[in-house]
Amino acid sequence: MSTPPSSRSWGGLTRLLPAGVDPGAMPLLVARGLRAFGDGYMAVLLPAYLLSNGLGTLEVGVLSTATMLGSALATLAVGAWGYRFAGGRLLRIAALLMAATGLGFAGLSAFWPLLVVALVGTLNPSSGDVSVFLPLEHARLAAAAQGHARTALFARYSLLGALCAAMGALAAAVPDWLVQHSRLARLDALRGMFLVYAAIGLIVFWLYRNLSAHDAGNSSISAPVAPAPLGPSRGVVVRLAALFSVDAFAGGLTVNALMSLWLLQRFGFSLTQAGVFFFWTGLLGAASQLAAPVVAQRIGLLNTMVFTHLPANVCLVLAALAPSLPIALALLMVRSALSSMDVPTRTAYVMAVVTPAERSAAASFTAVPRSLAAAISPTLSGALFAAGWISLPLIACGLLKISYDLALWRAMRRDRLDAE
Repeated sequence: MSTPPSSRSWGGLTRLLPAGVDPGAMPLLVARGLRAFGDGYMAVLLPAYLLSNGLGTLEVGVLSTATMLGSALATLAVGAWGYRFAGGRLLRIAALLMAATGLGFAGLSAFWPLLVVALVGTLNPSSGDVSVFLPLEHARLAAAAQGHARTALFARYSLLGALCAAMGALAAAVPDWLVQHSRLARLDALRGMFLVYAAIGLIVFWLYRNLSAHDAGNSSISAPVAPAPLGPSRGVVVRLAALFSVDAFAGGLTVNALMSLWLLQRFGFSLTQAGVFFFWTGLLGAASQLAAPVVAQRIGLLNTMVFTHLPANVCLVLAALAPSLPIALALLMVRSALSSMDVPTRTAYVMAVVTPAERSAAASFTAVPRSLAAAISPTLSGALFAAGWISLPLIACGLLKISYDLALWRAMRRDRLDAE
């Protein structure tokens, strides 16, 4: 079998893939990294940009909600009707929408036009990927590997996203640097970062140009399987979606944009300091995701998801109650070192528990409740910030996530896929 053109063009970079993985997965990994870089600095800069435009903290929360609600609706549409269309085409449309989102935010400043762009666009105010790209890429990556190689591939996918998001957070200092070293106004410097976001969308479109209809680059790992709606796996997918929605609602209370706002208001952080903080927490999260396949191979996917998540959420609650900045930062660093280990294992678990034809639909229908639930909570956090209860969102997030961990263990312990 000849190597697909999309695989040949990557040369030696395919050696970075785990053994037993189709090299056609490489463009998906690179695209994930680029998108994460854009999301990384957008999550930090978004509240500063909106406040510079004269909007309040409540409007920041509403716009954060709109971005996540729009992603949820788009993901739901992919799960319900996406199997009727070529996956590669849908990814290219999403990439163009990303470019349009950056241009829209750069060119608009009033609340209502920004709300429309936030609702229909791809902007992501959180540390994780909640966009329409996610189910489409997950289904294709799942076809590129099997067993432990699949978990390792999703770990690479999550690791690259975490590393690039960390670099993106560091890039949030660029506008202030430009203001100090040029005559550029701060608002114009912030707008320029949205133009960079649009350019990233165009590059991602170019990366997707050769994606085939169904599989990850004519995979030799598994035969191409046309996507289908949910069928035999509907019960377990509904169960997982309900549980994941609790976790996502809690996570939405402390998306990076709002965590940045918390640091700015409680401790007087500058954008540069916030960017450095998110850079280091991103690196810790990336390291934990790299370790996830090793841990999962020893104790199983479900154990890894639950028993690394619990202590991370305890640290979040303690950080909200910390009496000083050093203690709060230390607890948040520990949290970052543990909280992301469930990301690749959760994805691998979902992809393994359903049939190959249902993977795209399963990824969508587990992602949609997460996005919808996460879309509600930023507005709640914004209202709490406006009322002066700036630490309450962190406490509520930690307690809800602890409840989720315990419920997940109880509901799914008989369905562990340790053999995967």
